[in-house]
Amino acid sequence: MIDVLDIAERLYTGELERSPLNPFSDAGDLAEIAPGVVFVVAFSNVAGFDTEAGLLLVDTSSWFHARTVKDSLRAWTPSRLDTAVFTHGHTDHCMGMELYEEEARSAGWVLPRVVAHDAIAARFDRYQETWGYNAIINQRQFHLPELSFPKQFRYPDDTFRTELDLAVGDARFELHHDRGETDDHTWVWEPERKILCAGDMFIWASPNCGNPQKAQRYAIEWARGMRKMIALGPEIMLPGHGLPIVGADRVRTALDDSATLLEHLHTETIKLMNEGARLDDIVNTVKAPERLLEKPYLRPVYDEPEFVVRGIWRLFGGWWDGDPSRLKPAPAASLAAELATLAGGADVLARR
Repeated sequence: MIDVLDIAERLYTGELERSPLNPFSDAGDLAEIAPGVVFVVAFSNVAGFDTEAGLLLVDTSSWFHARTVKDSLRAWTPSRLDTAVFTHGHTDHCMGMELYEEEARSAGWVLPRVVAHDAIAARFDRYQETWGYNAIINQRQFHLPELSFPKQFRYPDDTFRTELDLAVGDARFELHHDRGETDDHTWVWEPERKILCAGDMFIWASPNCGNPQKAQRYAIEWARGMRKMIALGPEIMLPGHGLPIVGADRVRTALDDSATLLEHLHTETIKLMNEGARLDDIVNTVKAPERLLEKPYLRPVYDEPEFVVRGIWRLFGGWWDGDPSRLKPAPAASLAAELATLAGGADVLARR
């Protein structure tokens, strides 16, 4: 078993350039963060709180890691699952509930409940409508040998819109909603031990706020959400991806740096939009501060600041980039044929 917290420490200090933990092959490794609190490593992590009424889980991981995560949890505690909180509806975070429900039926336990933001149902509906598209982009992004995307989803039993106080046995949790990577995002606060379960509001990388194949993301609301987290004074942060951050100063710094990055990109993009700049000019003008991108938890290894700028434009300015030639463009094939003709023929163009 790998020492998850030791690796997290060495990553934060820069002693390690990158994590030796592979989120696929090392799925199931876990760390007991505090008495009755566990962090399970997977492609999408799971946090567990053992209460007198049973377990509360923050996420249940992906369809390809849910069973591994459950087996690790069962090696840690025999407690029944009472409540699962889905931080959002991305399928790497909210699959595998049927495993716990089957277990409950076999043991004669009360079935576990699922709690999530009320926008998650619309996301699941959309995923069913666009199954083919989502399977294609996942195959492309993750180099999968075949199309793979869930077709069935566990809709929540209880939902909320802004905030929800949640009691599970002797433990109390606060659920908060802020739009960020998704419009249905929930982050969880355990006030007694000041533990923050950030979901995908923090992923140990530059915020995934401009994914070119995915639905709209919300940069400035994401930053505001992190400011709310900072105000609570968390001492431990358990993220949806990456490893825990322990220590109030470190958590505050990581959240502040992430929020500052998004605020900078938002402010500079909106400023140029208000001056009438086109998207091409904005993308080539607005840059993220290098001092932030050099932080071990903000490196642009998954999303890029340029993509975040494009996402901000799309949210506030629509799909057109401001270039008249791209408002009603000729078909790409026609444009290519004309270009080849102007170049002296396809053979000449190919030789160039």
